[in-house]
Parts: sequence; C-alpha cells; structure tokens
Amino acid sequence: MAAGAATAQDKKSLAFVVNGASDFWKLAEAGVKKAQGELPDYDLQFKYPEQAAAAVQQRLMEDLAAAGVSAIMVSAVDPKSSTDALNRIGSQVPLFTTDSDAPDTNRIAYIGSSNTDAGKQAGEIALKALPDGGKCIGFVGLPGADNARERIEGMKETIAGSKVELIDVRGDDIDMTRAKRNVEDALAANPDIDCMVGFYSYNPPRIYEVLKESGKLGEIAIIAFDEDPITLGGVKEGTIAGTVVQDPYEWGYQGMKLMAKYLEGDKSVVPESELIIVPTKMIDKDNVDAFEAELKARING
Repeated sequence: MAAGAATAQDKKSLAFVVNGASDFWKLAEAGVKKAQGELPDYDLQFKYPEQAAAAVQQRLMEDLAAAGVSAIMVSAVDPKSSTDALNRIGSQVPLFTTDSDAPDTNRIAYIGSSNTDAGKQAGEIALKALPDGGKCIGFVGLPGADNARERIEGMKETIAGSKVELIDVRGDDIDMTRAKRNVEDALAANPDIDCMVGFYSYNPPRIYEVLKESGKLGEIAIIAFDEDPITLGGVKEGTIAGTVVQDPYEWGYQGMKLMAKYLEGDKSVVPESELIIVPTKMIDKDNVDAFEAELKARING
C-alpha cells in the first residue's frame, strides 16, 4: 500500500497523511485497505510523518506531490499556523482534510467528525459521572489543532452553568512520555481533582496508568475519547465513565472513494457545505461489548 507513485504509471495515487504515530490510525488504515480492494485502478498510500510537527508533515506532502500523487487527504497538525503551507499543497494537487479541518485553506472538503459535537458528548458523560459537580483537568496532543480546540469548546459549552468545571488542559505534542508526565504533574499539583479528560486517543490510557500506579483509579472520574484497548477495558470495569468514539475506519474508506470520484470528474460528491460529517457516539458499560466486537471485525477484514 506504500508503493511509490512511479511504480505504476497507469495508476493514480491517493495519499492519506496522518498527524502523528498513534494506534488510533490503525482503523483508518483498515478503511483505506478496504477501499483499495474496490479501487483497483488506484494506488492507495497511508503515510505517517516522522514526528507530529507541521513542518515535518508539510515536507512529507511536498514529497508526495513531487512524486506525482494525484490527491492528498490530511489530518493537519496545526491548521491555524499552516494556512499558506497547506494552500501551496492544495495548489499542486486536490487537497482534502480529515480529523482536523483547515477550513481557511483551499482544501476541497473535510470528511470526519464534528469535533464540537464530540466535545458536547464528553460533557454529557462528565455531567452524568459527576452529579454533584467537580473540577476536571484535560490532556491533549495538539492544543492548536482544530480537533482539540473544538472538543474542548464543545465540552465547555455542555458543562456551562453546571457545577462541573474544566479548569486546565495540558498539551503533549503527541509525545507519549510527556503525555504520562503531564498526568503525573497535574495529579501532584491537584491531589483533590475530581475528574480527568483525555481528548486524544492515547491520553485516556496514560491517565488510567497514572491513576492505577498512584492508587487513585476509581476515585477520580475519567472521561475518554476514542477506542484504545486500555480505554475500552476501563469502560468495561467501570473505572472509565465513558468514551466518545469517532469512526476513522469510515474516514479512510469513504475518503479514498471520495477522492477517486472527484478525480474522475464527479464533483457532486462534495456537498455545498464542503463538510461530510461521520457521527460520533458515546460508549459506556451498556454498549462497550457490542462496539468492541464491531472493531475486531473491521480490523480483521
């Protein structure tokens, strides 16, 4: 799937570029693999930047464009500061976004979650987990990315006027060591904190690990995003109140098919809003087993 564009000149190449190395993207990769089976005339590539930095991601996309890739779908690391850079890519090849949108660029369309809605769902989980109120600290990879900002704003909107507060959010630049240290530091500085929120897929497992090591697991509510195995295990045992899950499998599958149709001249696949929203949903103890079975079926093809 990672073959270069030059290996098959009769095939157009479509690239899915993620924002950093994370197990979260395995589902999107499985979706791209499914699309490859239905798009035999295309070479589908799934690319990870060497590190979660806008400049590194930009160089990767420039290399893809220079190699002759026909279209790129990207989860932009920092769209706010990368408008000019993303526009340069979009002027060379059709550019689509996923996961983290860049609406101020010349991207053609976004396919992914409404991160604001996902944040609102996290707020609902927090209100249910903390009926008497409480203070929460959040953890996220890229605070400047739209997906992070919108999730945080969505959660704040839902808990506004309640006794639940989000008092701080700490970023880690998708660095696993730093992600865990952020939780340790936050716990040391706020030993009476009531709730921790993991806004990126790997944040809830780091929260889980630190609270377990400190003997606080089950005492501090955990609000999660995405479907890391540790997260789902915590939901099953009741130590994680719930998790808001996206559908990266569909981003990969539908995204590749969307780009192929666009390249073939079917512009009707792009709605007037330029947004294709794949709904998020809340997972708790009641539906976690069914959700986990669906995940396994998708990854195993």
